[in-house]
Amino acid sequence: MTSTVLKRTSMTTRAITRSQFDLAADLLNLEDYMRQLLVRPFRSLTVEVPVRMDDGSYQVLEGYRVQHNGARGPCKGGVRYHPEADELEVLGLATTMTWKTALLDIPFGGAKGGVQVDPRGLSTRELEEVTRVFTSRISLALGPYRDIPAPDMGTNAQVMAWMFDEYSKRGGYSPAVVTGKPIALGGSLGREEATGRGVMYTMQYFSQDYGVPLKGGTVAIQGFGNVGAHLARLLHEQGAKIIAVSDVDGGFHNDGGIDIPRMFQHAYVDRRPVPEFKGEGGTITNDQLWNVSCDWLAPSALGGVITKEKNASTIDCKVVVEGANTPVTPISDKILDDRGIPVLPDFLANAGGVVVSYFEWVQNLQQHPWSITKVTEELEAKMRVAYDDVRKIVEEKGVPWRTAAFTISLARVAEAERLRGHHDSNSASS
Repeated sequence: MTSTVLKRTSMTTRAITRSQFDLAADLLNLEDYMRQLLVRPFRSLTVEVPVRMDDGSYQVLEGYRVQHNGARGPCKGGVRYHPEADELEVLGLATTMTWKTALLDIPFGGAKGGVQVDPRGLSTRELEEVTRVFTSRISLALGPYRDIPAPDMGTNAQVMAWMFDEYSKRGGYSPAVVTGKPIALGGSLGREEATGRGVMYTMQYFSQDYGVPLKGGTVAIQGFGNVGAHLARLLHEQGAKIIAVSDVDGGFHNDGGIDIPRMFQHAYVDRRPVPEFKGEGGTITNDQLWNVSCDWLAPSALGGVITKEKNASTIDCKVVVEGANTPVTPISDKILDDRGIPVLPDFLANAGGVVVSYFEWVQNLQQHPWSITKVTEELEAKMRVAYDDVRKIVEEKGVPWRTAAFTISLARVAEAERLRGHHDSNSASS
């Protein structure tokens, strides 16, 4: 089941998030006991996923569900179908979700799931069987007040519909057990574009505060899936000039600005490779995208793609904004910081998805759907408060954006753990 898939570097998401955790924990003077509590997962499941293929053969895939922390609420996080979705990768992504939900101050903890498979090599029937078997085997850990999956790389609203249906066979009608569902099954308006919209809001705030142009500014976007495609569309509507985009097959570049409505139809709606786009401009390789001169660079695919060895020293932009999870390695963070290029971190910039997932969960529990206006207004309000909280620490402490964001998240999760009685008795009176 091999195919051309984006490859991350050897540094795992787990290693990246641990390095970032240590920097913020040092800034907070976090006690050793709490550090040990917060770096380890609460629960980690590994399951076999046997699937009957269309040709009658069987494949046994490996699946994971990691619940990192639930001190602030039920665990929350996507399900990823990808050949490299191993246990360490899923753990790192679950950890990131803990910090993301805390930073946005929504009542969730962090989780993540994954199956090691390339979904593009599966028929619809095979994909449904993978999903139903995987859901069945992790169902003991799921529930509207326990753990709530959502779409991630390689999954979508249809996959969430199958998960909802499979869980409901045992638990009764439970729309709040997953988010990112089709609207007809209780999904929220605005959920599909929510992550890209949150990235756009973060860019707008930064532009207003620091003068990097957005309207008329130039943007390069690596990855043209759910995040990158909607980000490109929304930025285009705001007057930004999208000059380079890419997907797994390669990229397309036009200094005068790509025709984004046509590219969106071509690559996102019709699911055709970006390099096959017929329009003004020309094709580029995935590696060449990193050297495109622009105001904003938005890595919006896999983690670990901006590295010391590959591109951190040659990227030519004013701001990096992380649409993907952990696309910038820790040493690259330092290189970019030394070069005066701020990095707006993933668990701030791309948190729009989990925020609207929270809104969907609320709507499902109340059985009261919201209008698209209410969804976007509430999302903008959440993103604004989180951005302002992080900016305040950046300016007061003189630390990078990621460290500032981690500091807020760690403080909130540690406080919840202490209030629930999880503290070191030797320091309880201090």
